[in-house]
Amino acid sequence: MRAGRRLSIAVVGAVAAAGMLAGCGDAGSSGTEAPQQGASGEGCAPVAGEQLIALADDKALQNADNIIPAINAQVATPQLVAALDKVSAVLDTPKLVQLNKAVDVDRKSAQAAAQEFSAANGLTDGVERGPGGKITVGAGNFTESEIIAELYKIQLSAAGYQATVQQIGNRELYEPALEKGEIQVVPEYAATMAEFLKGKTGGTDTVSSPDVQQTVTALRGLGEQVGISFGAPAAAQSQNAFAVTEQFAAKYGVRTLSELAEKCSGTATVLGGPPECQERPFCKPGLEQTYGLSVGSFSSLDQGGPLTKTGLRNGTISVGLVFSTDAAYATS
Repeated sequence: MRAGRRLSIAVVGAVAAAGMLAGCGDAGSSGTEAPQQGASGEGCAPVAGEQLIALADDKALQNADNIIPAINAQVATPQLVAALDKVSAVLDTPKLVQLNKAVDVDRKSAQAAAQEFSAANGLTDGVERGPGGKITVGAGNFTESEIIAELYKIQLSAAGYQATVQQIGNRELYEPALEKGEIQVVPEYAATMAEFLKGKTGGTDTVSSPDVQQTVTALRGLGEQVGISFGAPAAAQSQNAFAVTEQFAAKYGVRTLSELAEKCSGTATVLGGPPECQERPFCKPGLEQTYGLSVGSFSSLDQGGPLTKTGLRNGTISVGLVFSTDAAYATS
């Protein structure tokens, strides 16, 4: 699931990350905790509404989880890499939101959504043919990965390869398969993959950051140690994001996390997310330390899933953890 993919980066740099909450403290049947210590002022009560928006991470709490093609080094010919890089060159976050909407909301297949996007953006125009051969593109078992894998398949087919897409499990399963050449290409997330490879190669210091070039440079160095090459990063970033309803944003005048902290610290503000959000450095502690946000209560829900989005839309939480490329942000 997508949530499983995101949990990987949620633990970056957290020595105590193994301590996921066993429960919700004194939570009641709703899963909402009593007001937290340190909340001050009135805060911003939830406001129901259908349209969700992601508040801008204007102080760069999250690391650079840009989409990037990961390639078994033995097949990483210039033609293959160039074909995949054409996807990165046109894929930004708003476009990825719309691609996710095409599948999750409009109920198109990942293949159909990818084909329409490729045609609309001329992705196969001028693709140079490579040496050919069979290429298996791995896809995670969540919408976004499936769509990007289909885009990679289209590009590689245009470059003369016999490309197929194979759905794969989590990173712990597919990364060794990529090293061994059992699959040859997979869409990855720069910061998450860098931290994963750091762990495999025995590193202890955090290697990712909000700077995409710094993160990708570290990622490529780690990849060389295990036989994995990387193409160019896309502008599209799929990372933790904090969402509110459009009505909430309009009522309180907030569009950034700094504005949320300035105007909404207080007892009425309810933060929603998975239980581990209360301990993970890129969730509640990060909002407190980076932005100075103090909330009145925490509602234990899910990680960017239907419970959190329903809580926002029904007006039971003020702000919730919803991924930056979720179809919920699409406006049409």
